[in-house]
Amino acid sequence: MSERKSVLVTGATRGIGRAIAEELAGDWHVVVGGRRPDAVHALVESLPSAEPFIADVLDGDALVAAAAPITELDALVPCAGQTTLGRIAELTPEQWRAEFELNVIAPAQLTRLLLPALRARSGHVVFINSGGGFHTRGNDACYSASKRALIAVADGLRAEEAGVVRVTSIHPGKVDTDMQVAMQAELGNPYEPERYLRPHDVARTVRLALTMDPGAVIDMLSVRPTR
Repeated sequence: MSERKSVLVTGATRGIGRAIAEELAGDWHVVVGGRRPDAVHALVESLPSAEPFIADVLDGDALVAAAAPITELDALVPCAGQTTLGRIAELTPEQWRAEFELNVIAPAQLTRLLLPALRARSGHVVFINSGGGFHTRGNDACYSASKRALIAVADGLRAEEAGVVRVTSIHPGKVDTDMQVAMQAELGNPYEPERYLRPHDVARTVRLALTMDPGAVIDMLSVRPTR
């Protein structure tokens, strides 16, 4: 482990988060973040160098307790998130709050807690954002608004930590995940996986950002399916 850089990936037991953990596992020590101990430990055991980070990112006390032992960290990849579909005329305040709690406040607070550890290693934060952070469609305003807010978090952090902690926003288009399956089903659309990015396509963009030479940083990167 001493020869490996360390990276904490939240939402690491499924979808894009899992792909990132697996992509980096060959040469990084992966801190596997997730809510379910069984799923977290199963992934930890499958990777060459890993340890668990078990916490619900919406539980402030649990997040503080889980983050406290981490004194040095090379990279943080907040990946937990959700999509809420609905017309603005129909969305409730509770739906808006839940979207922002998970997609904006949770990664901002986790970053705050781990900044001392990241500063100690001249580390890197890679926020997994979305194409929705740039473009808003009908029925998608709640999700898109949260992702635009996450751009502001990344931009602010980049300005405040310039020269100390590097900050990157990754903006994938639609990705073949369980979340995408559920979303297309809710919209009544047929599911055609070949139309979407694979999770490992996104994971490779994270690796690219993390392996830039120290004198360079990718501020923002968009990756889209060819179809």
